[in-house]
Amino acid sequence: MSVEIFDTTGNVISVTPEAARHLQQQAQKKGRRGVRISVKESGCTGYMYVMEEVDAGEADDIVVTLDNGLAVFIDARSVAFLQGTRLDYVREGINRTLKFINPNVTAACGCGESFSIA
Repeated sequence: MSVEIFDTTGNVISVTPEAARHLQQQAQKKGRRGVRISVKESGCTGYMYVMEEVDAGEADDIVVTLDNGLAVFIDARSVAFLQGTRLDYVREGINRTLKFINPNVTAACGCGESFSIA
């Protein structure tokens, strides 16, 4: 048995300037002050990311305030899945999409909707 310790005083995730602008625009469209990120069991490989625009996080959420003032609330139960993740907003062909670059992922499904962690 092993025990993993996570430093929740630092940033669990980093957000590129492009992703920060996109997240802020999406939150503002819905009249919200932040975004909440969590991970839930789903899909063919085990887990999926969940993002929602919110005014406040849950009581045990970790809060990261971006340079543009947007609050990112991270579900405390999802820290082990997200530690070290970089969130980017990228162009793929004619599409633009948020991309989680997560060093903890060991496999992902073909459609990109779910992932697994060893």
